[in-house]
Amino acid sequence: MAPLARVRNWLDERFGWDELLAPLRHKTVPIHRYSYWYFLGGITLFLFGVQVCTGILLLLYYRPSANEAFESVQYLMTQVKFGWLVRSVHSWAANLMILTAFLHMFSVVFLRAYRKPRELTWVSGMLLLFLAMGFGFSGYLLPWNTLAFFATKVGTDIAGQVPFVGHRTMIFLRGGEEVTGATLSRFFGFHVAVLPGLTTLLVGVHLLLIQRFGISVPARIEPEWRELPQEKREMRFFPSFLLRELMAWYIALGVLGALAAFSPWGLGTKADPFAPAPAGIKPEWYFLFMFQTLKLIPAKLGLLDGEVVGILTFSLAGLIWLLVPFLDGTKRTQRLVTGAAMFVVAYMGMMTAYGYVAK
Repeated sequence: MAPLARVRNWLDERFGWDELLAPLRHKTVPIHRYSYWYFLGGITLFLFGVQVCTGILLLLYYRPSANEAFESVQYLMTQVKFGWLVRSVHSWAANLMILTAFLHMFSVVFLRAYRKPRELTWVSGMLLLFLAMGFGFSGYLLPWNTLAFFATKVGTDIAGQVPFVGHRTMIFLRGGEEVTGATLSRFFGFHVAVLPGLTTLLVGVHLLLIQRFGISVPARIEPEWRELPQEKREMRFFPSFLLRELMAWYIALGVLGALAAFSPWGLGTKADPFAPAPAGIKPEWYFLFMFQTLKLIPAKLGLLDGEVVGILTFSLAGLIWLLVPFLDGTKRTQRLVTGAAMFVVAYMGMMTAYGYVAK
């Protein structure tokens, strides 16, 4: 018996390997002109895996204290072989992961893949997107450089404007009234323990829901899709779709490697809490559209602070977006959801671009 066959039999005797893999053997993926959008979810998962692997390597050298954080990252980038590359891969993978998560979300909206019975698949996916943005926000401070320090100060100040719970939220995030070493320790704990644990749990739930309900076919092509013969409208997940997904991962890895090698992630200067904030401080691109919107809102809107109104508006919009599958019932609401999604894409794009060119 071949060595691989013996290993397979050994695993099957102890873990029921054939039974565990049975769902993959029977799982199918729809084939149609929009099938390429299905790769985005897998690419996002792949980039999360890259984040985990490179993050573990960074942990070998990183020291989460205000006195040592910057120096430990500087040492990693200048003294450790390929340390600069590992950090660049980690940072670029974070940005690409959030980008592909956003693209995946909008593809689900435009294809209406959240329809019954996949409402909870959408909800779990949206929660994963929020967690990915939390990864970005918490990880941004860890190098303890000037831009990260003041961007975190601005971000937590905005959180502090939320009525009733804002101040307590700010204290919870900062570990005190100001951004200090306690804030760095908290963000480190969020970034390497709390968020990865929650994300791993939610990824498992999300994949189980996809396995349970399958992959959706766009409503507008479903009638013509069902008229095709079985062999022309579905492919087996294993090995047919999985091999295609692996090729998509390979392309993503190539893009990631090129960005990390030819545009290494910088470090900047060490944060000085007593120095004035640099001019034009801005958050990462995935928060920039909200940040720029809050800057454009007048200081007062009637009796309310403009910033408070903006925060409440974004919070309400996020809640409505989370509940989209439960609101999309009639043809009129379907058109409203599609129109709203087109507006959101345009608004995010324009405000992000404006945020980069505005002083």
